[in-house]
Amino acid sequence: MRKEIKQQFLTGERALFKSNDLLIIDSIFDNGESPLKESQNIELVKSTFKWKYPLWYCNNIKTDKTNWLEMARSGVWYTNNIKVSNCIIEAPKNFRRCEGIELNNVFFANASETLWNCKNIKLNNVQAKGDYFGMNSSDVEIDNLSLDGNYFLDGGKNIVIRNSRLLSKDAFWNCENVTVYDSFILGEYLGWNSKNLTFINCTIESLQGLCYIQNLVMKNCKLINTTLAFEYSTVDAQINNTIDSVFNPTSGTIKAEKIKKLIIEKDKVDPSKTKIIVES
Repeated sequence: MRKEIKQQFLTGERALFKSNDLLIIDSIFDNGESPLKESQNIELVKSTFKWKYPLWYCNNIKTDKTNWLEMARSGVWYTNNIKVSNCIIEAPKNFRRCEGIELNNVFFANASETLWNCKNIKLNNVQAKGDYFGMNSSDVEIDNLSLDGNYFLDGGKNIVIRNSRLLSKDAFWNCENVTVYDSFILGEYLGWNSKNLTFINCTIESLQGLCYIQNLVMKNCKLINTTLAFEYSTVDAQINNTIDSVFNPTSGTIKAEKIKKLIIEKDKVDPSKTKIIVES
């Protein structure tokens, strides 16, 4: 039977250490590390974490309308099966080496170094500000993410993103198997050193973006203020507007309304391996 803890002010290290089957409502965790370490089957509603490491080595956690304040840093590590809904997370370095994460209507005020080395992640209606969000994470589904932060998903694998706005320099570096639908991406050096990177119905702005990619696919996309694109990439790109400049693609097909400047250096790449199709 689940025990209810309501309107409590909990302090001290490991205040509810190794708890099981709790419903925690309207409660505050303050001035004490690791309050719920090694706990399982915990539901938190309208509660607040004010101190470090609240949910480490946990299983089966649900939170709703709960807050992680700035000092509740490194909040969820080594935890499996956690659902976070309608929450504000001020603290950085949250979610490390976790598996089975679902985030719905979550605001990260400082998402620096968040969601590292995690697996099986679903993000829906998430806002985040901070660098290195999602590094080395895999099996990720994202819908309606608003991100302001550089180095997004560095080293990520098996990722699908929809309906998102990403302001991120060096996004999607060292990635594998990434598909982005119906999104806006603004940032320099997009996608370098990645494999199987696909953009569908996207608008992209990037200085020297989309380079050093193996199997880059772009369908029904726009490139605005994008220069020196596709260097040493294998490309299948359908671009519905003018590309400012293209530089030394390795092979494939690039179709665009117009390319203002096409740079092909014969001592660097074989021009016969890339087909260029322009309307004017």
